[in-house]
Order: sequence, then C-alpha cells, then structure tokens
Amino acid sequence: MTKMTRRQALGTIGGAAAASALPALPAMAADRTIRHFWWGNPERDRRTFEVIDVFQKNHSGVEVSGETIGWGDYWTKMATQTAGRNMADLVQMDYRFLFEYVRRGALQPLDDHIGNGLDLSNFDAGPLSGGVVDGKLYALNIGSNSQVVPFNTRLFEEAGIDADVINWTRAEFADACEQVATNTNAKGADDFSLMIEYMEAWARQEGRDFYDADGNVTATADDVAGYWAYWGDMRDAGIVMDKNHTVILDKPMSEWGLVTGESAMSPCWSNQLVAVQGLVTDTIGAAMVAHKEGGTGWGQFIKPSMFMSLTRDAKDVEAAIMYMNDWINNPEATAILGLERGIPANPVVREALAPGFTPPEKLSVDYFNAIQDKVGPLPVPAPKGAGEVRDAFMRIGTDVVLGNMDAAEAAGIFIEDAQSIVDRAR
Repeated sequence: MTKMTRRQALGTIGGAAAASALPALPAMAADRTIRHFWWGNPERDRRTFEVIDVFQKNHSGVEVSGETIGWGDYWTKMATQTAGRNMADLVQMDYRFLFEYVRRGALQPLDDHIGNGLDLSNFDAGPLSGGVVDGKLYALNIGSNSQVVPFNTRLFEEAGIDADVINWTRAEFADACEQVATNTNAKGADDFSLMIEYMEAWARQEGRDFYDADGNVTATADDVAGYWAYWGDMRDAGIVMDKNHTVILDKPMSEWGLVTGESAMSPCWSNQLVAVQGLVTDTIGAAMVAHKEGGTGWGQFIKPSMFMSLTRDAKDVEAAIMYMNDWINNPEATAILGLERGIPANPVVREALAPGFTPPEKLSVDYFNAIQDKVGPLPVPAPKGAGEVRDAFMRIGTDVVLGNMDAAEAAGIFIEDAQSIVDRAR
C-alpha cells in the first residue's frame, strides 16, 4: 500500500491543475491530520494527490495522509483496519460492500453534517439515494457509472467489424471476437468468466437480480452455468484469452489484454475509460455488455461508481467533512478530478467541466448518455458476505476455466455456497 502525503509525493507526481479561486475559509488549528484511503491506479492516484495538495493549500492547518492500493488488495486491507479499529478517517466505498460495512458499525452517518459543513444543495437526488442505508446517508456519491466493454478501434477496423456496439447481442459479440482473432494478431477479448459483475448482468438479462431485497441469492445455477459455458465455448475456440491469462485474478489495468495489445476488448466500468485510454496508444471505443437475443431486459444499470464514507474511527470529523465537501463543490478540486471516478452527481460541476473534456472524457460522457434508456434499475445493495461470495465465484470458476470441473456441476456448487455464505453472515 502506498502511504504518503501530497508533499511527499510532489517529486514524482505532476503539478496541480489551476481553476477558480476559493472564498475565504475559516482558520484551522495547526497540526491537524486526516487520512484518506482509496483503491486506485496511476491516473487516479495522480489526480487524488493533486486534490490533496489543493486542499492543504487552502486549509493550511490540515494535513492529509493519502493511502492507496489496488482493488485486489483493498478490501483485505480494509477488513484488517476495521478489525483493528484503525480505519482511515475517509475511505472509498463500493456499493457492493456498503451495507456490510454499515452493519458492522464501521461507518458514520452524514445526515447531521448536511448543511453544516457538507453542501449537497446542488446534488442529484438519484445518486444521493444510492448511499442511503436504513434511512441514513452513509456514503457520498463521487461519480456515477455503468459496466462497459472498451475496445480497440484500430483492431475492430482491421477485422472488418461493423457492429452496433450499444445494441449488440451475445452472438454478435462472439462473432466480433472471432473476426478479430481471425484477421488480426490479437484475441477478440479477455475472458470474462471470473467477473461476477458481468455474470450478474447476464442473470438480469434472464430476468433475475443476483440478490433479492432480503439478501437471498435469486440467480440460478442455470444462469451461472450458461454464463460459464458461453465463455468456455469462446475460450475453446481460441477467440478469447486462454486459461493462463484468465485465472490471474484481479489483474492490474496494465496487464489487461486491451492494454497489452493481446486482445481487442477488456471488461471494466465506464469511469475507468479515462485511465484505460491513458495506457493504450490506439483510440478506444465503448460498447455495452452484449444482451440476450430476443430478451426484453437490459442487464446493465447505472450505479455510484464509488463513494466517500466517514468512518467510525475518524479522529477529526470537522476536517474530514471539510475535505469531503471540497471534493464535490470546490471548482479547483473538481477540475482536477474530472470524470476519472465517474460522472459527477453535481450538475453545476458537470456544466463547468464540459468545455474542457479530453477525448476519453467525452467518450465516457457520450457512452453514459447513449445507454440511459437501455439500462435496468439499480439492484438492491448486496448483503453482508457479498465479498466472500465474489471470492467463491472466482475460486469455483477457476476450476471451470482450468477444466477441472464441468460448468453445470460447478454452478450448482457455487449457488449453494453463495447462499450458505450470506446465511452465515446475517
């Protein structure tokens, strides 16, 4: 885990972007420190440390200690800090784990701070509601996004693909993979077999959310088996990345097939398009998750890409709330953050950012606009134990990918295990 202040990082990270001046702020006592912990990538880390620098410039009495680590290790570290009662003051939170951490008593509600240090007067109501648990606001949306399949436009052109990537079907996606694998030196796509987020979209296309409102598993073994079989057929045909690439879990972005040039498509979330383009020389495009032939429902949904939450262990709540408020309202900070964490939920911020969009930021917004009438409702928050269910999906799915277990048999075992996990975690 990287742990440093912005001042310590200054020698390795570029200077901050300038924006408008801030109004006068209350004087702060010296030697106040808050910690901010997030999962990141090089682009996100750069922007975050620049925002920390801006905050410290405008609040000279407060120092922010930034702590960053990759997604694959973030939740393990978070669990360790939670158990040790040593959480950072502010943490990046995911919708999948929000209810779990609230019900552990690890997060503080923000309601008492609204209008009292935290200005939400310009916030969209929908994104705000995503952070509400049991009637209280525990998580502040710092960007909205949806699932996306970024693709290499050069490889698509070389392969002769002329597909409607917003409306394409599962069969059309497989055909595109075959065309790329046949006509270029790359595979059509990474193998999404172990991506539970994409299997959940598959199940929604079949008419079911993965969990119901009571936290029970409602996806079926047939849903999971169909998903694994679909990717297994393409893997066997040699048109997606092979098993040796697939079983490397939670690979960093720099090792995605799209980034290394080994495949034309990789799975991600729309807020990651900016970072992906930063690592790919060719221009990328943005496709929806392929939908079921003849289906009536879209598997995708728009969700908070991530939240910022105030933890139970926060030592200086006043300074932490001030920092949180700058993230969503300070033009100097929001100009630096851009769209890297998702589409801002503050329309004033969106309007201010629009003239300066970079090409990948414009791609992100155009994609977001294109899918508005093609997504389903936000699913209910995952129950406690969802992280362990995700681990089980990857573990059992790995046996399928390696050929150690039949997809149908493995799917039945997974569904039973998933229900047992959430039952045990209640």
